[in-house]
Amino acid sequence: MKEDKCKICRQLGAKLFLKGERCFSQKCAMVKRAYAPGPKKKRRSKGLSEYGKEQKEKQKLKRWYNLDERQFSRYVKEVLKGHKKTEDAETALIKILESRLDNVVFRLGFASSRPQARQMVSHGHFLVNERRTNIPGYFLKKDDKVRVLPSSLKKAVFSNLATDLKKRQPPSWLSIDINQLEAKVVASPSLEEAAPPVDISLVFGFYSK
Repeated sequence: MKEDKCKICRQLGAKLFLKGERCFSQKCAMVKRAYAPGPKKKRRSKGLSEYGKEQKEKQKLKRWYNLDERQFSRYVKEVLKGHKKTEDAETALIKILESRLDNVVFRLGFASSRPQARQMVSHGHFLVNERRTNIPGYFLKKDDKVRVLPSSLKKAVFSNLATDLKKRQPPSWLSIDINQLEAKVVASPSLEEAAPPVDISLVFGFYSK
């Protein structure tokens, strides 16, 4: 059964950009109905327990980056092992998540959502440093270059790419040449610029138990 992605955002109380262009328009469910789905009586909550809050924040961050539980928990646990200070751990986790190839494809505007970006990468539509790469979780580092596979530009999904790219502003750690359809990692991702709608300290609390 196909997931209702708009319903996921409403349940978690955050715009997670799961449905592509719709999320950037006034048709977005979080613009029209920014409350949990279901009858009004059920929506009246007495408040979540601490565990419930941690679980909700975990779900939001996991969905924001379009990851399954196994991948996400591995990243979080690795970061917790290597960083004692919460603020350092938060920055380290975001650097990992933002540096994934599927996220970079989304941030650049090559895809309208992270789920679409993951699919595009899996289908081998991108070159990283002139090598075809089909691993969504491939980690990019400074000076790495990304571009669309020339033969893939004939695909319908890329038919309006040049126009679409002009509508999106990539983060400062990425630069893009719209004419050449090529991008480069010029710095490290920052927590401040990524700005996920999540209290990451609660995510760490969930996995620290």
